[in-house]
Amino acid sequence: MSGHSKWETTKRQKEATDKKRSALFSRLARNITVSARENGGNIETNFNLRMFIEKAKDANMPKDKIERAIKKGIGELKGEIIEKILYEAIGPGNIFFVIESLTDNKNRAVSEIRHIFSKYNGSLVSKNSVMWQFKRKGVIKIKNYESKIKNLDLDIEEFELNLIDYEAEDIKKDGKDLIVYTKEKELQKIKEKIEKNNLKIEDAGIEFLPKETKKVTGQKEIEKVRNIFDALNECEDVNNFYTNVIL
Repeated sequence: MSGHSKWETTKRQKEATDKKRSALFSRLARNITVSARENGGNIETNFNLRMFIEKAKDANMPKDKIERAIKKGIGELKGEIIEKILYEAIGPGNIFFVIESLTDNKNRAVSEIRHIFSKYNGSLVSKNSVMWQFKRKGVIKIKNYESKIKNLDLDIEEFELNLIDYEAEDIKKDGKDLIVYTKEKELQKIKEKIEKNNLKIEDAGIEFLPKETKKVTGQKEIEKVRNIFDALNECEDVNNFYTNVIL
């Protein structure tokens, strides 16, 4: 007989889901707070704040948590001081990582991130050791792109030509999705022009894109890399991470 019950398995799965949801809400709240602190609490004039509030609503983050995060940012509520820190790391198979942290405790953050990498045969490295392998770009993702275009009675070819006219640097199909790449300073303008076509954008933001990618094929190395992904996703001090790996 099995040494555990179906309930115990379900409970562990739910705990993992709850843990990921908690990490996501903490991550979004910190982004909202920092955006409000840097550029004010008005979503009409603060593009980054508006983007993170949209993401929070899409994730079903409670309204009171969103409002509290804004108030902390503009100083109406006391709260911890959130710091932005970039870490660089090399993982198994000599793959590169850039880890973006938003944390109220940088000692805890670096300790947890270092532990994640050392556990799976990787290590944190000094500044600019791997950063030169990445470039900052605006990235806009439209899910189920062709279906949305057809439902809106838009011409696909004409829309894609319009994206170039909007000064998008590149567009790529990813299965049923479309990814639009922009210069960092052009992200807001291009996002707003796409939305004027009534197209729902799944995600938009500034990302670190690898200049070259590396494929990992060994099963043990693939498993270690996936474990690093999972651990970073669950770490509340990690806001985002980027890598050059292809699994």
